[in-house]
Amino acid sequence: MNLQPNALAFIALCNEYCHAIENARESGRGEFIGSMLRLLPRLYIAASDLGVGDIGDDEPYIDSALDEDYYESLRRSVENLMGADDTYLEVFEDDMKYSDTPIAASVAEGLCDIFQSLFNFLETIRNAPDEVTLVALGVAKDDFKGYWSRILCNVMRPLNALRDIDGEEDL
Repeated sequence: MNLQPNALAFIALCNEYCHAIENARESGRGEFIGSMLRLLPRLYIAASDLGVGDIGDDEPYIDSALDEDYYESLRRSVENLMGADDTYLEVFEDDMKYSDTPIAASVAEGLCDIFQSLFNFLETIRNAPDEVTLVALGVAKDDFKGYWSRILCNVMRPLNALRDIDGEEDL
């Protein structure tokens, strides 16, 4: 396969991120937060820099390969790791401008929503021909732009605050 270096870096980061989420149960809280704070910005940059062509008019999509029970078990693992700090106030929700009450969001749910997109992408390209991989990269970039880039940015804020609160310089 003749993929551009940015695509290869994106695939490697997707794999590293999925591995970190899947192993959250075995991680310490500080270690996990540090890992997310290192991976999330790199994922954002790699997805932004994907140089993929137009995916065409057929609007291809990536089939869901993630089992709902597996998603939920990972979400609970991250939620347990985060403890009471899993919930944060979300200020960038569209509904916020019409609401008098704060809107709560979950770090675990945000991280697992990103995981779901990346896991489905990785499962799609596993042993896939070049044409499928290129289309999947285009779909992943569209999914990033339309969905999980916002989640990624939002979830970094509470993770960063937790790093600062915990007083850990090198989480």
